[in-house]
Amino acid sequence: MRLGLTLGYWGRRPDPRRQLALARLAEELGYDSVWTAEAWGSDAFTPLAWLAAGTSRIRLGTAVAQMAARTPTATAMHALTLDHLSGGRMLLGLGLSGPQVVEGWYGRPFPSRPLTATREYVDVVRQVLRREGPVALDGRFHSHPYTGPDATGLGRPLKALTHPLRPGLPVLLGAEGPRNIAQTVRIADGWLPLYWSPLRTGLYATVLAGAPKGFMVAPMAQARVCADVAEGLRPVKAMLGFYIGGMGHAARNFHAALMARMGFEEEARRVQELFLAGRRQEAVAAVPDAFADEISLVGPRARIADRLALWRAGPVTDLLVTAPDEETLRVLAELNA
Repeated sequence: MRLGLTLGYWGRRPDPRRQLALARLAEELGYDSVWTAEAWGSDAFTPLAWLAAGTSRIRLGTAVAQMAARTPTATAMHALTLDHLSGGRMLLGLGLSGPQVVEGWYGRPFPSRPLTATREYVDVVRQVLRREGPVALDGRFHSHPYTGPDATGLGRPLKALTHPLRPGLPVLLGAEGPRNIAQTVRIADGWLPLYWSPLRTGLYATVLAGAPKGFMVAPMAQARVCADVAEGLRPVKAMLGFYIGGMGHAARNFHAALMARMGFEEEARRVQELFLAGRRQEAVAAVPDAFADEISLVGPRARIADRLALWRAGPVTDLLVTAPDEETLRVLAELNA
């Protein structure tokens, strides 16, 4: 099992020098990858260019770049360019996001058929990267050339001017629903799970049994070496309270639905209710410690060692950790050696 470092998206006061220092330390410690993200603030690709310039070996991934933010050809151009700049270290992680973000932030309609939209998006990205011919797709959501009712009729299929460094640049997908995960196994090079529990790998045993050789299973987990487990779980619960309560509509929240499928349906509903009522601190407190603990690596070194063994025993190929300090990064590297 390889280790990766997740830096997430920038908050209110970004510290790019701190992020670069963490990426350099991770590279020194033997971490395989470093990942950035985007929501409705900073983008995922620009920080990777900064990290690429300051590192030499560690792979660079987006976890995740939101599909609604760019056309698939624009996304492929970002990935192609960064792959050249980094010497072939790019990992393209994509996610569809949800209606609240797609329509509220990006000002675009959430696709009526999310799986079809995702499949077409990946198809176009692959075509650009393979550069076997002009990009052409008669799609429902991503047609090339565009043939909608307002088209001029002058568009023609085009092929990337720049030759990709790696036609097989890895494409990973963030997927939460069962059908979405099954499609990810069929069309992508890897899966970026959310809320992975090493105690519940049976939920995905059947679908992952059909994964091709080399398929990446790369969940994200918060990690912190500390004496007080309850204190270490606070940022995990804060993240869960925000995602389950605020990253989606009450009637359509993919994160809350995932928590429910993992056996915490009543608790997920309660967190949502409190968050949407403006009682955010209560929403965070309502996140079960047991759930937060399952999906993270928190506590003294010996406790983390025991739990890390569970992660290593399952189908995870890459554990992507959010670690706030150098000590945690070092301990995880030592335990995973």
